[in-house]
Amino acid sequence: MNRKIAPPIKDAIEYQLLLKPYEQYTLDNGIQVYSVDAGAQEVIQVELVYYAGNCFEQQKGIAAATNFLLKNGTSKKTAFEINEAFDYYGGYCNRSCYNETAVVNLHSLTKHISKLLPVMKEMVTDAVFPLHELEVYQQNVIQRLKVNLQKAEFVAGRLIDSYVFGEQHPYGTYNNQEDIEAITIEACKNFYQQYYLNGCCMIFVSGKLPANMRELLNENFGQIQSTNFSINIPSSIVDPSTQKKFRIENDVNAVQGAIRLAMPFPNRHHPDFKKAMVLNNLFGGFFGSRLMSNIREDKGYTYGIYSYIQNHIQESAWVISTEAGKDVTEATIDEIYKEMQVLRSELVGEEELLLVRNYMIGGILGDLDGPFQIMAKWKNIILNKLDEQFFYDSIQEIKSISAEELKALANKYLLPENFYELVVY
Repeated sequence: MNRKIAPPIKDAIEYQLLLKPYEQYTLDNGIQVYSVDAGAQEVIQVELVYYAGNCFEQQKGIAAATNFLLKNGTSKKTAFEINEAFDYYGGYCNRSCYNETAVVNLHSLTKHISKLLPVMKEMVTDAVFPLHELEVYQQNVIQRLKVNLQKAEFVAGRLIDSYVFGEQHPYGTYNNQEDIEAITIEACKNFYQQYYLNGCCMIFVSGKLPANMRELLNENFGQIQSTNFSINIPSSIVDPSTQKKFRIENDVNAVQGAIRLAMPFPNRHHPDFKKAMVLNNLFGGFFGSRLMSNIREDKGYTYGIYSYIQNHIQESAWVISTEAGKDVTEATIDEIYKEMQVLRSELVGEEELLLVRNYMIGGILGDLDGPFQIMAKWKNIILNKLDEQFFYDSIQEIKSISAEELKALANKYLLPENFYELVVY
């Protein structure tokens, strides 16, 4: 090897990406398990995914409270003892609640997984919801809410979803202090009974798996109740004739404004979705995007500006998000619309398009680095009721989409009249 000669540079788009397949099997009670056995480190991740997000709650805040309190006491263990059981074996168990799903996630050394799965099972099948734990939860959530409501970016994030989907829609609703205070133990127990003990559960397991992983899962989760049902979320609950421009003063002493522009957008099953992901990255999806180059680097209005398509199962939204000085918020919005106009009227150059292609393929390469990342990719595909072909079609779209297709897509979607426009000072 002649070290005086630099190795040839290879564009990311020249790589052939392969998504390691999962193994699928069914426990005795019908629960579907998706498994990826990979990686060099003796670590493992087990995720229990329930259809128990806020889409299913009849009272605001119940889904998140129920999910959080799973780890805060069973008939045999206090919250402290549950945490101590995980800590003793070096494990970490977390829970998260989203719009459609709620997740209980365990990270463990492979050699200790047989000791920790029973604790995880106890959490999800024998939660007792102590009153004092709910009171502490309410106190903490209310305190965080009071602090966050002083932040323009937090208020803007809540409001823009309510404008796009409607405040009564599961994707547009948000909690106030009185909603948190109204949560009761009885409501949490009822939600737990319906959506955890008698709900729909899937298991995603990845990492360096022991040979008896299937038996361990069946022993711990193969006898619990599980019911299959589908999500039925209504379409956006908004009046199309309502205004689309909002200016809200949240802090009279604010020196900057939180800007959010958003429009309704189809989900991953729509034929335009894969193309739109490329257009989004070109427009505002990464540090070298049009919005960043103009509004941050050229104008200096903001430290960062991004656009993204929300990750919802039913319908989605295309969002542009930034914070800018109070005196330049209107100018920032004008520049956003100018960049939309340029994309609608001019073809993107081949060099810039190659940069976007390489960035996106490189990002996917990073997303496939390790068993947990591979499973995260599969989980997104499975929960959105897609298949492996969606992954490969998306890569092909990145590599082959033309400048003409991007321009046509911009003329279809990147129109100022499509967007709700919000500034919170």
